[in-house]
Amino acid sequence: MSQDAHGSHFNTPIPYKLHVDEELLANTKQKLQLARHPEEQTDIRDDDWNQGAKVRVVKRLADYWKDDYDWRAEEAKINQEFEQYTVKIDIPDYGPQVLHYVHARSSSPTAVPLIFVHGWPGSFLESRKILKPLTSPSNPKDQAFHLIVPSLPGYGPGPAPQKSGFGPVTSAKAFKLLMVDVLGYNKFVTQGGDWGAFVTRSLAMQYPQHVRACHTNFMSCEPPAWYKAPLTLARLVLNSWLYTAREKQGLEMMQYYLREQIGYLKQQTTRPQSLGFGLGDSPIGLLGWLVEKYHEWMDVAHYTQPDEEVLAFVMMHWMSGVTPGLRFYKAALQEKGPSCVKNAFTTYLGTPFGFSAFPREIASPPTDWIRPVCNLQWYREHDEGGHFPSVECPEKLVGDLREWFGGEVVRKAMER
Repeated sequence: MSQDAHGSHFNTPIPYKLHVDEELLANTKQKLQLARHPEEQTDIRDDDWNQGAKVRVVKRLADYWKDDYDWRAEEAKINQEFEQYTVKIDIPDYGPQVLHYVHARSSSPTAVPLIFVHGWPGSFLESRKILKPLTSPSNPKDQAFHLIVPSLPGYGPGPAPQKSGFGPVTSAKAFKLLMVDVLGYNKFVTQGGDWGAFVTRSLAMQYPQHVRACHTNFMSCEPPAWYKAPLTLARLVLNSWLYTAREKQGLEMMQYYLREQIGYLKQQTTRPQSLGFGLGDSPIGLLGWLVEKYHEWMDVAHYTQPDEEVLAFVMMHWMSGVTPGLRFYKAALQEKGPSCVKNAFTTYLGTPFGFSAFPREIASPPTDWIRPVCNLQWYREHDEGGHFPSVECPEKLVGDLREWFGGEVVRKAMER
């Protein structure tokens, strides 16, 4: 879909059905047929991913994608499960942009509007397992939601931004227009992980009159001063005494991420377009780039991602040409203001805030790191789950959202 599909009609939703061009599907199979794979070194264990994606895993997925994966069947299921729309909006300080989004209304008279914002390397498909439980709970006593799931432009359906500078701050402005001006939700709550955490914090900072409560599973905040001090006996004692086993595990995961996994971030924030030439033209290259992240950031001890799910996630990036999603990283560092990436987790947010801590999340710090930057009113630790809780352990995330947003604090905030 192009930016011109809506013409001059702003704020007017148009029903949307996902459809990938047949030519792209045919070209993808040809490219997979011609793919060249690296070889594993003989002394590397079969379960050792520290050199990157495993050849056997990527090759198996590529062969399945090439020979047996039925994208048309998957596409039909997505269109059946999701009520999708596109809408053209005029974003302050940016200009016109067409958004793709899912809008799932609940029949409950007490349903709370909830915007769910995904990150990288995800898409709106991250909401697939939580959509029905949140909008149509089996227990009528459980809090229900009107669920709105926008796609970050460039991540899957809908046109990519044609101008530079579309990062989390601009996304927040766009999603405010979507929620308030297009859908008429003057008061709502938010959930976001990865980039979604930055976007929803920016939403709350820019529009506190609309965002009444926030929830996240990802916090990229700075440690307290004592933790940054030189390694001393006092610090060691404090570290041992203050933190729970789960918080210590979160610190270890953050340190591992910074030591072993941050290379992609440097590349995507500096030269995304150069990377796009390779990943945007090579399905095997994109598969390797993303599969490694799914493996490293998911709690694979408790969740095995089905091949169909992996390929559906990868297709959301492949269909968009890959590069637009990478450019989001560059744009994020170019934005300015108190809610930009550099300030989003150092500026205090007074909106009531809930946090779910999952052990394999790459940014799940202790509570004494979190409290200085937000009005933390609700916190829960989990013994399983990672960067994609809506995918890995949806029942846990759904339970957290129901409890936090269905509680007295949020109820009073919504009534103001």
